[in-house]
Amino acid sequence: MQEFNSLFDMMEAFPTEQHAIDHLREIRWGKDDVNAHCPHCGSTKVYHFSDNKNHKCGDCRKRFSIKVGTIFEDSKIQLRKWFMAIWLITSHKKGIASTTLAKDIKVTQKTAWFMLHRLRHASQTKSFNAPFDGDVEVDEAYIGGKAINMHKHQIKARKQYEKAAVVGVIKRNGELRAKHIPITNKINLHGMVHEHVSTDARLITDSSHMYKGLNGEYNHEVINHHKGEYVRDDIHTNSIESVWALLKRQISGTHHWVSKKHLQAYVNEMTWRFNRRDHEEGQRVNSLLGNVQGRLTYMELTA
Repeated sequence: MQEFNSLFDMMEAFPTEQHAIDHLREIRWGKDDVNAHCPHCGSTKVYHFSDNKNHKCGDCRKRFSIKVGTIFEDSKIQLRKWFMAIWLITSHKKGIASTTLAKDIKVTQKTAWFMLHRLRHASQTKSFNAPFDGDVEVDEAYIGGKAINMHKHQIKARKQYEKAAVVGVIKRNGELRAKHIPITNKINLHGMVHEHVSTDARLITDSSHMYKGLNGEYNHEVINHHKGEYVRDDIHTNSIESVWALLKRQISGTHHWVSKKHLQAYVNEMTWRFNRRDHEEGQRVNSLLGNVQGRLTYMELTA
């Protein structure tokens, strides 16, 4: 398995398209193709053509490449360019704009935008592990501009610009989980807590009335920001607040604006990167390459 710690090292490791194909194949199928399988029927009876690019299923008889069944399927972009895009989106703490990526890898802005959304699709967590124990902070953030900053003709369509809510749950010094919710209310917030926080945990929130009623189930500590209280002994929500600062810098500083429709995709990207903050650069690239199964078509994305 190739390892690299800089973009230059990565491009030296993959001087040709075949090198990139071989790397993706090793990540998906393992060394010596021990996990080779057909993406159409799941059969492990796979034959390899001499060009090292195409394969054929011994059962359903269909031909395929290693890209079939992944976010790379039907893409005319070279894998080497995809690898560069993965490096940039996983290395930059605030992500990368489609306009910048388009210039960096010589594609159109529309193509770069679609590439980045495919990578965000790969970054989503398919299933969560057990609920968090220990010290767990829960808070919500509101993403979007204020009506006071809008032009007069925009204020008339204010509903379109109302802020969107994102709820975050973080185990202190550990993993983050975040989700865009359509309505901020007790049902949604309590549901997020029940899904991701163990009853053995110490739950820490601010003094919002929407967290009331959790005391009977959890060891619930409250920090009252309205009274100027931000830290009381080791009780605080600073961990989750720092996450919101990162997300808002990503959206306002890099993308400037995102729609509610796609907000969860940007949250997934930030969460994925945050949860691998201690990884080496090359480890993050390989980690995302190991999660590329599942297509995202342009029609699905823009529907």
